Amino acid sequence: MEIAQLPPSADHAVIERVTALVNQVYAESEKGLWLGSTDRTSVAEVAGFVAAGEIAVAFVEGDVAGSVRIQRLDEATGEFGMLAADPARRGTGVGRELVRFAERVSRDAGCREMQLELLVPREWTHPSKQFLAEWYGRLGYRVTHRADLAEDYPHLAPSLATPCDFLIYRKDLG
Repeated sequence: MEIAQLPPSADHAVIERVTALVNQVYAESEKGLWLGSTDRTSVAEVAGFVAAGEIAVAFVEGDVAGSVRIQRLDEATGEFGMLAADPARRGTGVGRELVRFAERVSRDAGCREMQLELLVPREWTHPSKQFLAEWYGRLGYRVTHRADLAEDYPHLAPSLATPCDFLIYRKDLG
């Protein structure tokens, strides 16, 4: 497996594949949270993240096996999001290696802490979200607080099928 941040000149076909993969993975992992079919992202949005140097991709034998968005929140904090591993490659370490890559990039940029947000239903337990919560815990992430999606992202609230919160996880990179 090879992981690299996509250059701003990345091939449009790779950007389209990353977009499709993120939407495929999130459609399954967020099933029941949104009204209808709500894509997680668009080609234009991913292209913008690529232009900003924020998308890393895992390749296995030349194929896109997963991706992650890495950004800097402030001087001391990095964040990863839009983590997606090809369902055909689950259990092979793609997700874990993408998280390690994001942590290394952030640490090398001087960040002392890493953050991620996990969207969870407020009134019931979603199996995919429960799995991710436990997985992030095993990777050393701890919930630092809960945020109301409707307050932080009011434009998304009308698309929710159920009330949701963001769990904010953090990990010391020291």
